Amino acid sequence: MVALIHQSSSTVEDYLKQEEKAVEKSEFINGTIITMAGASANHNRLTLNLSRSLPLETGEQNYEIFVSDMRLWIAEFQSYVYPDVMVIQGEPEFTNAQQIAVTNPCLIAEVLSTSTAGFDKSQKFTLYRSIPQLQEYLLIDQTAYRVELYSRVGERQWLLTELIGEEAIAELNVVNLQIKLSDLYKRVKFE
Repeated sequence: MVALIHQSSSTVEDYLKQEEKAVEKSEFINGTIITMAGASANHNRLTLNLSRSLPLETGEQNYEIFVSDMRLWIAEFQSYVYPDVMVIQGEPEFTNAQQIAVTNPCLIAEVLSTSTAGFDKSQKFTLYRSIPQLQEYLLIDQTAYRVELYSRVGERQWLLTELIGEEAIAELNVVNLQIKLSDLYKRVKFE
């Protein structure tokens, strides 16, 4: 998303009531409701290119892919966020029967914008690392062929792989996918 506008403190219940009537999406992080602005064309292209490349099956393993509008509940931090792309291995675990939020992604991807890059790399990654099922976190720059892939390698240990240039290949082991950055960035227009 393009911008974050911070609002006052609230409770989870107040946030969910507000979201039922809301026109704009908001995230709820540590008691603060954060209104999200719209995304750029490049942001949408990158989200679509990645989600189209992801497998729905690998061998006998099934995946669910959610893009932008599915909420993620992070219980340890009592927070709701909207990742750009989430992949769930097997069956999604929802917070309720209305299926408004999931809890168990194995892969999360965020497309970085100038206004959210620092937030996505630090605070959001802190939240995401608390998800037991999460194995990989992908950060996609929308201004250049540049991707950061964080892979869980142990308890509280993550390995950063930096990919630069259109010939670089991102290896997403959790879904058994190799994607060339030139394919990921197809139709993306750099300034």
